Amino acid sequence: MVYRLRPVGLDFVANAPLRVVLASRTAAAPEEVFRALALDVPGWTRWFRAVTLARPVQRAGDEGREVHLLGGVRFMETVMAAEPSHRYAYRIDVTNVPGVRAMLEEWQLLPSGTGTVVRWTVALDAPAAVRLLVALGRPGLRHAFRDALLTLDRRLAAMRGGTR
Repeated sequence: MVYRLRPVGLDFVANAPLRVVLASRTAAAPEEVFRALALDVPGWTRWFRAVTLARPVQRAGDEGREVHLLGGVRFMETVMAAEPSHRYAYRIDVTNVPGVRAMLEEWQLLPSGTGTVVRWTVALDAPAAVRLLVALGRPGLRHAFRDALLTLDRRLAAMRGGTR
């Protein structure tokens, strides 16, 4: 079944009924992390284990993405912000997950020495029962995020030949 979510703007990341904010440091520079997030969308499957398919799509003249996750979850997304070396955000427009009313994800890239602090915010509007399930799933989400960043860091280091 397909569920259309309520369109939200970038301000939703600050005022959503539920926000999950995770942060971790990577040795890669912000521009490298941004390229992996925004410019190499298919590459997400090589560093974010939960992502089984990611591809850019054009929808109604907007940049978008189609993303599939382990377990059969699917999203059609609209890119809301692509600010090189700073921020990448997308709104989920369509999903096969029931109960979600609105959802937006933002990746902020904060310089930290020669590396980057990556802050991932998942902003969600859903009924209380769904919000509770997401809140209970925070440890798993945190583990998946940290594992993904570790894998991305290794991948980016290998791409630059292991040197800075």
